[in-house]
Amino acid sequence: MDKKTTSRDGTALAYEVTGQGPVVILVSGAMSTGGTVAPLAARLADRCTAVVYDRRGRGASDDTPPYAVAREVEDLAALIDAVGGDAALFGVSSGGALVLRAAASGLPVRRVAVYEVPYADFLQGGAEQEAAYKRALTEALAAGRRGDAVELFLRLAGLGEEMIRGARNSPMWAGMEAVAPSLAYDDAVMGDGLLPRQELAAISVPVLSVAGGASPAWMREASLAVAGTVPQGSHRVLEGQTHMVEPEVLGPVLADYFTA
Repeated sequence: MDKKTTSRDGTALAYEVTGQGPVVILVSGAMSTGGTVAPLAARLADRCTAVVYDRRGRGASDDTPPYAVAREVEDLAALIDAVGGDAALFGVSSGGALVLRAAASGLPVRRVAVYEVPYADFLQGGAEQEAAYKRALTEALAAGRRGDAVELFLRLAGLGEEMIRGARNSPMWAGMEAVAPSLAYDDAVMGDGLLPRQELAAISVPVLSVAGGASPAWMREASLAVAGTVPQGSHRVLEGQTHMVEPEVLGPVLADYFTA
């Protein structure tokens, strides 16, 4: 990240800008940094000015306790000011939940797009699963058990025990433990894990909700519900795509939307 800006509470945020055209800020999800969405930014760069950043507590950005979702909304406001005061927002997974909450708060943005925000209303037992995860995550992080916190998230994301053991023994594990405290931030952004219908109904700008055709049915249903709840919602399904969407497939869809 080659640039820095400062949020309202003094937190330094690292970001970088690429391309030309309408400005779009890309917001990553849990266990990720701005580098995670950098390949998508590269796919947008010929038609949009794509901004990627490390959310607070990750990568090259700082952190200022105590955490509140409102601080992350202020982070987005600071980034919008830093890049000229006019921007659209895209968020993936729990980053999409942050983008929707920012838009509902009245943050001045032109358009919003999200990819598969994992609202658990549409997963059988989803509310109970989210509540159990929240309790266990809080306990693990309070005890300093970062590895256990990462495991909890990977299970929530659907990884099997063998894959989790493999991850623990991989070179990437240290980096995952480094950002583990930020799992509490994404958990806070997701709230109770259910679709925030009243909040979404307050969004006054167009919202594109995108899902992968090969993703679980409940995720596709959640994506469709987002589009049906916001006043100016639209919906797209990308055939063959999963929650780990390919930038070369998603990029053109977002570029068309943000330059319309």
